[in-house]
Amino acid sequence: MPSDLRSDLRSDLPSDPVRLVVLDMAGTTVADGGLVERAFDIAARELGVEPGSDDHADKLAHVRATMGESKISVFRHLFGAEDRAQRANAAFEKAYGELVGAGLIAPVPGAREAVEELAADGRTTVLTTGFARVTQDAILDALGWRDLVPLTLCPADAGGRGRPYPDMVLEAFLRTRAADSLAQVAVVGDTSYDVLTGVRAGAGLVAGVRTGAHGDDAFRAAGATHVLDSVAALPALLRGAG
Repeated sequence: MPSDLRSDLRSDLPSDPVRLVVLDMAGTTVADGGLVERAFDIAARELGVEPGSDDHADKLAHVRATMGESKISVFRHLFGAEDRAQRANAAFEKAYGELVGAGLIAPVPGAREAVEELAADGRTTVLTTGFARVTQDAILDALGWRDLVPLTLCPADAGGRGRPYPDMVLEAFLRTRAADSLAQVAVVGDTSYDVLTGVRAGAGLVAGVRTGAHGDDAFRAAGATHVLDSVAALPALLRGAG
């Protein structure tokens, strides 16, 4: 078995060839060097959360545990009242966008090449995120990825529900018409929420990657069919399906 697959996860591939690949961004195709936590610190201070306090530590632990979830959903959990959640989310998105604009992100090594290989193999790729559209666009612009894929989605593009709901995967399936069934869809991400999204959508292949927030145990618990060292290994894996 290849070294980038866990032996205690499924090593078989979907019987139907994968035609649509839904990829997460931060942590999966984009390396942001912990910018989520830095942006959270800025947002938390704006809401009066003191750095170094127990409250700050508890909230940061929740942010880490829910990496991949829609950010507004995270802030609703942390701050309760909708106006406070919206203030925190706006501060977070502004801070993250400014950090992106300062050049503090980069592609995961081999990510762009992997997407190009997928296209060369006749597969359609969609990039998804839990960030707001303005932040997603800032990332795409910073990396020069505007024309890399035919479709990018954020929670607002799928009716407002982000991960772990299956909505963005289903939206990608419906909009692209690249696959005949959900069995021909692969979902790949660096968090258990990415994995759970793929499982709930009924994707034929759901893979976790070890380049971001969560690890093998979390992927397995969420129902991953495969675990890869990096998204760069995905084209070769899918070629094994024929």
